[in-house]
Amino acid sequence: MKLVLLGPPGAGKGTQAVKIAEKYQIPHISTGDIFRANVKQGTPLGVKAKAYMDKGELVPDELVVALVEDRLGQPDCKDGFLLDGFPRTVFQAEKLDAYLKGRNDALTAVIDLRVDESELMDRMIGRRVCRVCGAPYHITNMPPKQEGVCDLCGGEVYQRADDTEETVKNRFAVYKEQTMPLVDYYERSGALMPVPGSGGPEKVFETIVADLSAKR
Repeated sequence: MKLVLLGPPGAGKGTQAVKIAEKYQIPHISTGDIFRANVKQGTPLGVKAKAYMDKGELVPDELVVALVEDRLGQPDCKDGFLLDGFPRTVFQAEKLDAYLKGRNDALTAVIDLRVDESELMDRMIGRRVCRVCGAPYHITNMPPKQEGVCDLCGGEVYQRADDTEETVKNRFAVYKEQTMPLVDYYERSGALMPVPGSGGPEKVFETIVADLSAKR
């Protein structure tokens, strides 16, 4: 299984990524993990990436592609992988396709989690987290027993700054602008696999597994 995972903020990508990686015994690869590993190890690519990150600048497409290709060339990716957070642009998607073609290979599918925007807003604006232990809550779906107090450690349960309505709306707008060309690209190539992201994590995962079985 050679997979790419797409989806807007709050669609449940993190949850599904863990399940997919376990089910198919493939590494879950995020660009953040790649950056951190290369910077920590002081690799030539990591040194280049760190120079941009230290200045608060975006790492250029060419360097991101080089880092990902280096990761995909490692032994644990021989039987497949799940890419999360890459590609982010059509340029990166084209480079990934070219890289795989050079290995006489191709993506199995691009999983596109789709959730209605109003539902995503409710999910994210309602999220709360413990300031001490990080335990997750939701004001409607999973509230703490005592408002504002963590069930596990008694710490303060609060709303993160990036879960406010204004921030969430902005993140949606950015996602749409950046990702829609990518969705169109994979739709044209036939790799896109839209998956309804509503109905609970288990139901979503069952749909993913069934749709991937049909593609094999």
